[in-house]
Amino acid sequence: MDTLTIALLAAVIVLVVLVAVIVMRQGGGNREAEQRMQQQLALALSQQAETVQRVEKSLREQEQALAKVVTERLDRTEKATGQIVTDLRERLVRIDEAQKKIGELSTQVVSLQEVLSNKQARGAFGEVQLNDLVQSALPPSAYDFQVTLSTGVRADCLLKLPNPPGPIAIDAKFPLESYSLLRAVPAGDAAALLAAQRGFQQAIRKHIADIRGKYIVPGETAESALMFLPSEAVYGELHANFTGLVEESYRARVWIVSPTTMMATLNTVRAVLKDVRMREQAGEIQKMVGLILGDVKRLDDRVDNLKKHFAQTEKDLREIDTSTTAITRRGERILAVDLGEEPTALPPKV
Repeated sequence: MDTLTIALLAAVIVLVVLVAVIVMRQGGGNREAEQRMQQQLALALSQQAETVQRVEKSLREQEQALAKVVTERLDRTEKATGQIVTDLRERLVRIDEAQKKIGELSTQVVSLQEVLSNKQARGAFGEVQLNDLVQSALPPSAYDFQVTLSTGVRADCLLKLPNPPGPIAIDAKFPLESYSLLRAVPAGDAAALLAAQRGFQQAIRKHIADIRGKYIVPGETAESALMFLPSEAVYGELHANFTGLVEESYRARVWIVSPTTMMATLNTVRAVLKDVRMREQAGEIQKMVGLILGDVKRLDDRVDNLKKHFAQTEKDLREIDTSTTAITRRGERILAVDLGEEPTALPPKV
């Protein structure tokens, strides 16, 4: 039994006790009153019993409904919790994979920094990037790598263009130290910034002069050369804050290119080579057309000669026909001469 049922039974017992006490106090009172009291007590007990049953039934129903609701909520909670755990596991797996990739990327960045910190390794890095760009844009016959010029200087790449403009040399080395110092200047330090900018300008200016002196050889290369910067950041820094250096490179005929502009330049070179090949093919076609026209002229002359032969043959046939007709007429006149003899019959014509 639950608490509410026990409380109702206790109330009934208390009521019975009170009635019994009242009856005992009255002693031998009216018998009829005692009977009525007993009947009322029995009726009250019956009503209380029915009330207790209804309460028990209601409580059982509520308990069952509550148990059903709790069970459904527990099921939903379990399902939701299971889905959350599954999602959490998937997210943890993704986070673990992302951490691995971040670790690999960090290793690669450190390796790249180690490469770029060494001047010789940095030059090799620029050459590899330049080689990839050139090989992806031009046919093998249009370039050569590590070409030694007549001056003994070795160019990282030589674009074999026809004259004009001629072969164009490309240098893939770049002064990263001065740029790194420029980027490392603390914000607000005007003196350090000015010193770093001067150092960067001197390094780039010297590099332009070296390319001008080494890779522009009169009579052997074009009148210009390319300075390849494997870093878009350095290229952007030059054009954003050092336009004077860019203009100096123009005057020195040293064209500064980044990977993006290098690809555009190579596409232009490919178009030029294609135009040259088309011109060569056009010349070959014109030559073949000239030969064909000569053959046609000779054929025309031979046709004229053949016509002359046919005309001569026709004339000879006409003359033969004329001679045959004349001979036939003369023979007929001879046969028509009267010699006083019977004409001998001519044999039949075959």
